[in-house]
Amino acid sequence: LVLSGKGGVGKSTFSAILAHGLAADEAKQVALLDIDICGPSIPKMMGLEGEQVSEYSNYVEENLGVMSVGFLLSSPDDAVIWRGPKKNGLIKQFLRDVDWGEIDYLIVDTPPGTSDEHLSIVQYLSAAHIDGAVIITTPQEVSLQDVRKEINFCHKVKLPVIGVVENMSGFICPKCKNCRILTLIFLLSQNESQIFPPTTGGAEKMCQNLNVSLLGKVPLDPQIGKSCDKGQSFLSEAPESPATLSYRNIIQSKSDNHSAKASSQLAALLFRTFIYCRSMLFCHK
Repeated sequence: LVLSGKGGVGKSTFSAILAHGLAADEAKQVALLDIDICGPSIPKMMGLEGEQVSEYSNYVEENLGVMSVGFLLSSPDDAVIWRGPKKNGLIKQFLRDVDWGEIDYLIVDTPPGTSDEHLSIVQYLSAAHIDGAVIITTPQEVSLQDVRKEINFCHKVKLPVIGVVENMSGFICPKCKNCRILTLIFLLSQNESQIFPPTTGGAEKMCQNLNVSLLGKVPLDPQIGKSCDKGQSFLSEAPESPATLSYRNIIQSKSDNHSAKASSQLAALLFRTFIYCRSMLFCHK
């Protein structure tokens, strides 16, 4: 699950880029579910605006499927004015009735805050053993304050926190991003322009205090917004951007953790199967 305490911190952007990044491995099947029912932006970010809903998800690539309430709207400007029960029913229908096929990753883009949608998705997926939540924030305290609430929510509903991503962390000059030498010097010098100064230490300090992993810091890059508006993959359009490097490091660490967990679960299953077969053998004797 991709969560944020406050709107406008880049949660849906991260979800879209994460989906593209994981789907770069053609051997993996990736699904992106948008349950930000009142503000669905995933269809536009994934280049699927105007697509219709069906029993199958809409595919960006052969191994990347997307489902969103935005596919139900006649216009992207239509307002969704629903109470909790109707929202919960739609989320359940997306999970139960959509033919997702065999998937390796299910990324769920949620609305900001802690509301009906969050409680419902955690409840409905509880039997599926959710990997956990990635929480998106920006460096300023007004955002971190809501992230602390989000982390407390995760603890209360027993949802593991995979880690926090600090978005909009420093600014990269767009005039220099195409020059590899200047970009390398910039990265080595750490001479960032802080658009949103971390007055209380930013996500790094908060994660240390709460014993939560900081997955990475993603600097501002104007190309991110341009790519999302066009429905294109930022990772493909700006492969040399420092923001792309940050995203790739985060995605790689998430992919490694997922593979390690899957291997651990498989080993546990095989061990239980071995114990069961052994006990049945002794009973037979």
